[in-house]
Amino acid sequence: MTAKAPTAKAPTAELHTADNTDLYGGIALGIAAAAALIIANSPLGPQYQALLHTTGEVRIGSIGLSKTLEHWINDGLMAVFFLLVGLEIKREAIEGALASPKKAALPVIAAFGGFVTPAAIFAAINWGDAEALRGWAIPAATDIAFALGVCAMLGRKVPASLKTFLLALAIIDDLMAIIVIAMFYAADLSVLALGLGALGIAALVVLNLLDVRRPAFYLIAGLFTWVCVLKSGVHATLAGVAVGFAMPLTRHDGHSLLEDTEHALKPWVSFAIVPLFAFANAGVSFHGLTLEKLTGPIPLGIIAGLFIGKQIGVFGASLLAVRLGLAAMPDGATTTKFYATAILTGIGFTMSLFIGTLAFDDEIVLAQVRLGVLLASVLSGIVAALLFAAIGRSNDVPASR
Repeated sequence: MTAKAPTAKAPTAELHTADNTDLYGGIALGIAAAAALIIANSPLGPQYQALLHTTGEVRIGSIGLSKTLEHWINDGLMAVFFLLVGLEIKREAIEGALASPKKAALPVIAAFGGFVTPAAIFAAINWGDAEALRGWAIPAATDIAFALGVCAMLGRKVPASLKTFLLALAIIDDLMAIIVIAMFYAADLSVLALGLGALGIAALVVLNLLDVRRPAFYLIAGLFTWVCVLKSGVHATLAGVAVGFAMPLTRHDGHSLLEDTEHALKPWVSFAIVPLFAFANAGVSFHGLTLEKLTGPIPLGIIAGLFIGKQIGVFGASLLAVRLGLAAMPDGATTTKFYATAILTGIGFTMSLFIGTLAFDDEIVLAQVRLGVLLASVLSGIVAALLFAAIGRSNDVPASR
């Protein structure tokens, strides 16, 4: 997830609040993931799996939804996560780090390089296995909660300009992941449900055009859209993005519905929804784990894609853009610090695991996915942190512009 950029009204206080949210949100996410791993490999492992597969049902008359707890989290709560992503994308595109071509050039180019390169590495390693290739997008996404959490822990070692760059890159990253989910991870499409979902989106557009400021109207239209999209075969979390895009940013008495909703949702997403998702999806058992399984094509493709592909794609595309005069390096950034930031983009926890659950149904394969994502994310975070720490003890050369 992303954090709100500081405003001109109180930059120091706003930045301090954002850093605290990033830091503690990252800690909460790490604790939840560690708890899932510990429980899955303890005598409570069977109970943990049984809990996730407990069925819950919501029914109104003859209309009902019945899903396991794991699916309620992945299809339901994660729609709120994507709602927040939609809000952040819209705000940054209108008046934030992506509001002008000059501001957006570097993060857009870097995000594209950091999305394509890991996917290509994964595809190359798994070439010839059509089933495994369904996971090509897993190593392409950055987990901004963990990445900004590491930045917050490093404090002043990471310049504010690089945090802003990382934030903007992650927003573009999320947008590309949303497009990929919509295009490549839909199945058994229902034309009727899609049509009804389109009506729900149309209602959201009308609410935006009329500048309606009551959240209840968006909630009703959003819930209707979510149910229709869920039944259509397109992943239901995309309904959350539609609601986020529909929220108006126009201000009345200094407030906008978009910003108020974003501020209200941020703590819930950072400290409840994302950690719950991690707890439900990071619990991989190490029973029977061997080096052969760890170096299998799927986990190897994920590890190589996230740890190697991300840094090569982001750093290489950025340097090329700067050399060609298409973009400028962030203020105060040195070459080494920028490279360390590129390594941070290899932390791909939340979105990578989410795409993994869409790509594969087999629990054995999903265990390999989780293991690959966990190892690559931890490795990226540790190496980036060590590099930033080493830079602090040496004289770094400013990056060329």
